[in-house]
Amino acid sequence: MPHPTNIKSRTRSRVLEVSFDDGSVFELPYEYLRVFSPSAEVRGHGPGQEQLQLGKHEVVVTQVEPVGNYAVKLVFDDGHNTGLYTWAYLYELGRDRPQKWQSYLDRLEELGISYPTVLPKKPAPFR
Repeated sequence: MPHPTNIKSRTRSRVLEVSFDDGSVFELPYEYLRVFSPSAEVRGHGPGQEQLQLGKHEVVVTQVEPVGNYAVKLVFDDGHNTGLYTWAYLYELGRDRPQKWQSYLDRLEELGISYPTVLPKKPAPFR
């Protein structure tokens, strides 16, 4: 399995650029990384327990934290920070991005949800 040689978070374009020692370079949009987070919150604890992520098109990665020599933890500005993105999973996300993203869009369409899905912001509390 290839190992990353460089990971660069590009906040303005909302992309995590990951270069691997086999020469592959993947640009992974923050939204895509958030939608396909490896966390139990998103994936569930077994088949059929996945939670479809909506309204993540403006999400930003605020921190990229190394975890040993095998993964990074991404911290998102929506408070999500529990997924560990292993090197193998980042490579899979890059390699399979067109198919994975299309399956996400197909799922939204099946549910009658248009993309991008914009969730209403929480109203400000009364003063």
